[in-house]
Amino acid sequence: MPGRTSRRFGPRPAAREHTLAILSPSRRRALRWLLVPASGVLVPTTRANLARIGSTRVWPADEYTRVILEGPTAIAHRVTVLADPHRVVLDLDDVDLTPELARVATQVDPADPYIGAVRFGRPVAKTLRIVFDLKGPVAPQLFAVAPVANFGHRLVLDLYPLTPVDPLMALLERDRAEALGRAEPPRPEVPRTGTASPGGAPGTSSAGAVPTPPAASPGGAAAPPPPALAERTPSAPRSARRLVVAVDPGHGGEDPGAIGPRGTYEKHVALAISRRLKRLLENEGGVRVMLTRDGDYFVPLAQRVAKARRVQADLFVSIHADAFREARARGSSVFALSDRGATSAAARWLAQKENEADLIGGVNLDHDDRVLARTLLDLSQAAQINDSLKAGRHVLAEIAEHNALHKSAVEQAGFAVLRAPDIPSILVETAFISNPDEEQKLRSPSHQQRFAESIGEGIRRYFAGNPPLARS
Repeated sequence: MPGRTSRRFGPRPAAREHTLAILSPSRRRALRWLLVPASGVLVPTTRANLARIGSTRVWPADEYTRVILEGPTAIAHRVTVLADPHRVVLDLDDVDLTPELARVATQVDPADPYIGAVRFGRPVAKTLRIVFDLKGPVAPQLFAVAPVANFGHRLVLDLYPLTPVDPLMALLERDRAEALGRAEPPRPEVPRTGTASPGGAPGTSSAGAVPTPPAASPGGAAAPPPPALAERTPSAPRSARRLVVAVDPGHGGEDPGAIGPRGTYEKHVALAISRRLKRLLENEGGVRVMLTRDGDYFVPLAQRVAKARRVQADLFVSIHADAFREARARGSSVFALSDRGATSAAARWLAQKENEADLIGGVNLDHDDRVLARTLLDLSQAAQINDSLKAGRHVLAEIAEHNALHKSAVEQAGFAVLRAPDIPSILVETAFISNPDEEQKLRSPSHQQRFAESIGEGIRRYFAGNPPLARS
């Protein structure tokens, strides 16, 4: 109207102009605008009757990227997949765009294999839309996880590639590269970008993070190279074919495992020792090693077993660091599967605790895999258990040369991760991370190396007396 003074003082973003044009003055005053740094988009939100997301975490890996939204209440959600360009759209009902939720945009690392950027919007008043701009097509899985331990309600978005990473093909590619005379370059670990949560699952570096090799002595000098396993076991025969060992670093990602008095995370210790064990076995020759995870991300227990079976592993070794309610508990242990109950109350308690990893890490219970379910329920495992006990005794005897034993014999219990019916499988509790002295050992690169050497020598002695059968 001519003569009226405009209430606008300079240009505004188009999205905000459109929203203000359709709202009454009273409704405008009720709005609070938040600037999302990653997108630069102004998004209207209201405080009344909206749920709040308390923390977010992003766990990137080659296999898949996991996005966690955690809050005090369950969240109604829907997911849509769009192409040209590729996007995943997550709609949340009655959710406030808090600074904690907006932070998920800055947690995406440029090296993330799947997510390029994150944007926010409100298609309707009570629906918050999160748009994940992708680097390529994905197969998303979205599911809710009920509160457990110190976690609240979690909404989990897993972004898988359309063609899943095949561990067997990865081993074959490594063999092809070696045949062409190319050394496998070290693969850098994708930085951890999740934020710490009340449950202790870290994202950014923490005081308990265990550095990965190359190892250094306390004085800063490089640690001397370990003696080759062949020198320690010169009489060990070479198999007619290459052996395949599946090494399983326990826990990972959202599931930190046990946490020591100094804040050391079991998942970091397990991965550090597993990587050292992999190098030892492969440098010896005649052995291929598949790590069930090679970074800080979560792998469900059943998938760890499935990976080992996919590469037709001759042995499955799961690496952990034990914890107990009392700090004085100490020593190393080795466990095999039992189909007749645990050999001790402590073994039963430990198996129950380790089997809860899926609850802590977050598993999509709606994902139906009948073939895998039948495999894990196969009870014809007498031969597997017998061979597992043999392997466990060799490993336990070698660890005894380096660390005190908690039990002098291989124990048995119903560990879910040991249930491959056709692969001898053992679980090694290297030491008690809850014991301050043993926690210090687990943090030490030199002791990590000695644990790896002990386990590796036990594996070699097992195969020397129990060569695997030829395969077609």
